[in-house]
Amino acid sequence: MADDGIATKAPESDAQQTPAEQAEQSVFPGDSKAQEGPSMGEHCTADRPTPTGEIPTGEMSKLGGIDVYIAKPSDYPHSPSKFLLLLTGGTGVKSTNNQLQADKYASEGYLVVMPDQFEGDPAPNSVDMTKIEEQPSWLEQVKLKTAEGIKSFLIDMWLARHTPEKVLPLLHKVIEGAKEEFADAVASGGGIYGVGYCFGAKYILILAGEHPDTVAFGQGDPKNEEQGAIKKEPLIRAGAVAHGTMVTKEDLEAVKSPVYIACVENDPLFPEDEVLTPGRRAMEKNGVEHEIQTFAGVPHGFAVLGDYDDPKIKQSQVQAFGQMLGWIQAH
Repeated sequence: MADDGIATKAPESDAQQTPAEQAEQSVFPGDSKAQEGPSMGEHCTADRPTPTGEIPTGEMSKLGGIDVYIAKPSDYPHSPSKFLLLLTGGTGVKSTNNQLQADKYASEGYLVVMPDQFEGDPAPNSVDMTKIEEQPSWLEQVKLKTAEGIKSFLIDMWLARHTPEKVLPLLHKVIEGAKEEFADAVASGGGIYGVGYCFGAKYILILAGEHPDTVAFGQGDPKNEEQGAIKKEPLIRAGAVAHGTMVTKEDLEAVKSPVYIACVENDPLFPEDEVLTPGRRAMEKNGVEHEIQTFAGVPHGFAVLGDYDDPKIKQSQVQAFGQMLGWIQAH
């Protein structure tokens, strides 16, 4: 464990939403729901302040017909680079912090592609807590509760628009495009590597798993093998994820590629008893190389690049990046 302290609650970890019923359904037959209770928190829909003086150096482009942010090492293509797929939380591909995070991996020698998983429809913006007094008046409390209710409804609707059936085909288009356009980087690393945060963590775990072809491509319930469904091997060589949301135990049970998972202690968005523990046992039983690290004293979403006043969170953010980077470098 990264720390034995007790996880503290921060505004970023407050669960404001309950997922829509449709978004709770998995494409895997017989799956549990992602988890009971909250699936998206404030951190998933709003960025922290951008670190002072940092400006993204990559560029927006298209790959497989999908909008992507591409960050390249400064010496690419003159020096070999490995290919890295980076999947974000709900703030999406246009987020400055997400782009800076991609740049950080690029500076370590990876050709990074960060796709627009949401087709120009990132999660609704958060309630601006800075506009509410520390001890709000009755009227301000009413306004805040109303805003929170509207936000919750909008998040439910947004989740219903971005299910595995919609997201996975986009990712497959990007992966197929990458194999063609960046064949040198894919070959240099012996395959595709993946890192994912919050919403994106679930999809890195899916891409690291073995699934029937209809499921792997987001086409709903698979047929049986006699009807033509074939189990597809993982699409990524190794993956590293941080504080996933809407992850099911079935996502973890299907994992075959080596994975590193950074968790937040006592995280209702990635519950230990319902998801993490059975998933860990399945990976152990299946002989899947994995490492699970639990960070205490930090909010869910801490590993996403952004500025915090708390030095404990800053330190953990740096540590998580180092661990995720080290994992994909070692594989």
